[in-house]
Amino acid sequence: MNLFDLTGEVAVVIGATGVLGGAMAEGLAAAGAKVAVLGRNAQRGEERARSIQKQGGTAGFFSADALDQRSLQAACETVSSRMGVPTILVNAAGGNDPRVTVTLDRPFEQISPADWRENFDMNLVGGAVLPCQVFGPVMKANRKGSIINVASVSAHLPLSRVVAYSAAKAALLNLTLFLAREWAPENVRVNSITPGFFPGEQNRRLLFNEDGTATARGQVILGHTPMARFGTPSELVGAAIFLASEKASGFVTGIDLRVDGGFLSQTI
Repeated sequence: MNLFDLTGEVAVVIGATGVLGGAMAEGLAAAGAKVAVLGRNAQRGEERARSIQKQGGTAGFFSADALDQRSLQAACETVSSRMGVPTILVNAAGGNDPRVTVTLDRPFEQISPADWRENFDMNLVGGAVLPCQVFGPVMKANRKGSIINVASVSAHLPLSRVVAYSAAKAALLNLTLFLAREWAPENVRVNSITPGFFPGEQNRRLLFNEDGTATARGQVILGHTPMARFGTPSELVGAAIFLASEKASGFVTGIDLRVDGGFLSQTI
C-alpha cells in the first residue's frame, strides 16, 4: 500500500498562485490528486494549472475571492461538477501587509482599527474561516476530508514589527484546533503547517540584498535557525501530502506540523 498515493482525491488549493501554495498544489498533483486552483488572478491561476498539466497532473483554475462567501460557494459547486467532490482543502492565502508593520516612525499604538481588520480578514477570515465554512460541510456530508491551514512561526512566537500578522496567524491555529474537535465525528481532519522562513515574493526584499546576500534581518533569522538556511518551497510538499493522505495520517487531526529548520526550537 502506498501511503502517499492521492489518486482519486480532489484538492482545492487557495493561494496556489503564490510560491508556497503553488509548490503544495504541484506536489499534491504529482501524488495523484486532481487540483483545483482557486484565486482572483486568472492569469496566474491559469499559469499554475498549466504548469501542473505540463508535469502530467490534472488541474484547473476556478475564479474565486476568499473573502466572498458566495464566490467560494459558486467555485465549490463548479469544482464538484467538473472534478468531483473536494476531499482536500489547502488554505494557503494570506500574507503580511507592509502598511501594518511596526516601525520607529509608526509604533504599535498608531496601527488603525481598519488596518487590523484588513490583516485579520486576509489571514483569518479569507485565510481559513470562509473557505472552511464553504468546503467543510461538503466534506462532512461526504464523511471524508482533510483541511490544511498554513500558519506561521510568528503564530507561536510573535516576531518584531509584524504584530497584526502574528496575531491573525495565532488565531488561525486556535481555529484549527476548534474545527479539528468539531468535525472529527464526520471524519474531517483539520491540521496546520507552520512554515519557517521561505523566500517568496512578499519577503524577498526583507531577507536579501540586491547582490543576493542576506540583509541584517535575514542574518538574524539565519542565526536563529539551527539549520542555518532558508527553506525551499519543495520542502513543504511532503508535509502537505502526509496531512492530505488519509492512509498516511487518518488518525491525525488538530496538529501543527512545523517545517521551520528548527526555528521554533531555538532559544538563546
